[in-house]
Amino acid sequence: MRKADLVNKISDKTGIPKVDVLVTLERMFKEVKDTLASGENIYIRGFGSFITKKRAAKIGRNIKKNVAVHIPEHYIPAFKPAKEFVADVKKLKEPKPDNGPGEDAD
Repeated sequence: MRKADLVNKISDKTGIPKVDVLVTLERMFKEVKDTLASGENIYIRGFGSFITKKRAAKIGRNIKKNVAVHIPEHYIPAFKPAKEFVADVKKLKEPKPDNGPGEDAD
């Protein structure tokens, strides 16, 4: 499912115009990004948590030049689903085929 599909589905189920749903979703995504970028986590009961995970400094390798490269300590965004969310997904018997970007849904 792509963002446009999600907007259409929410609009159809709520009766809210697609433009308003799109603006709301875009604002939500921006708030999640800004909040995580500021170092704060987001906890949504029954859904999950948007958190930042610390990655330790390490030595990597540039395989083209065969040179060791220092990779500094950094943080990455992550999502940890709530127990209820995980339980609902576990009930799934077989996932639907993924229609990635650029592919049309059947």
